[in-house]
This record gives sequence, C-alpha cells and structure tokens, in this order.
Amino acid sequence: MTQASRATEGFSVTHRRYVSYDHAHYAGNLVDGAYSLAMFGDVATELCIQTDSDEGLFASYSDVQFKAPVRAGDVVEATAVITRVGTRSRTVDFTLSVVCRGRPENGVSAAEVLSEPIVATTATGTVVVPVTS
Repeated sequence: MTQASRATEGFSVTHRRYVSYDHAHYAGNLVDGAYSLAMFGDVATELCIQTDSDEGLFASYSDVQFKAPVRAGDVVEATAVITRVGTRSRTVDFTLSVVCRGRPENGVSAAEVLSEPIVATTATGTVVVPVTS
C-alpha cells in the first residue's frame, strides 16, 4: 500500500558531516565539488523518504554554483528545501555551508566553530517519486 505524499513547499532536511582528509584531492587540502553534490543526493534521498515513503530518483540539476572552497577538516551542513511540488516531481533548492573549519596553522588538530557559516555550494534540482494513490 502506498502512502499519500506529505510533500509541501518549505519542507526541509539537513545533514551535517565532518570532511575527512581522505577526501582532499588538491593543494591546500581542497575537496572537489562532487563532495557537495554527493551530500545533496543524500539529503534529497531522505527528503523523498520523509515526504513520499520512497527514496525517489534524482532527475537533474538546473543550476549548480560553487561559491567557496570546502577543505578537509571542515564540518559541512547540507540542506534540501522543497520549492515546488508536482504530481511526481519536486523542485528542491540545496545549500552546502561550512559550519566549522580546521585550523592546522594553530596546531595539527586545531579547529573552530565559525561565527557565520560559509555558503560553499548552492544548487537547484529535480527529484521524481512514484505516483501515490
């Protein structure tokens, strides 16, 4: 039995994650943009489960903006917000923000909680879920 959709505009899901050093691929311990997109996939999956009792499928991105670097040692927060609800599709706005940053210049394990999160990546995407009855 399929449960009716609970998808509404403004519904959101947020995940936080520590970015380990094995994700650094570039000088300065930079992490590639695919890391942000993978987190967006994870929050989109939970969003679909929460609203439609199905993992859903990620159909497309209509916009992706890389605004600031993500580095190994960061703690990042990815948020997905439904901005449009169709019969089977949902338009979702995504934001990935750095909320804590490693400070190796202050010691090998030094880090700080940022007073203001740094918006690192934004995107708009479309997810598709099965028809509910």
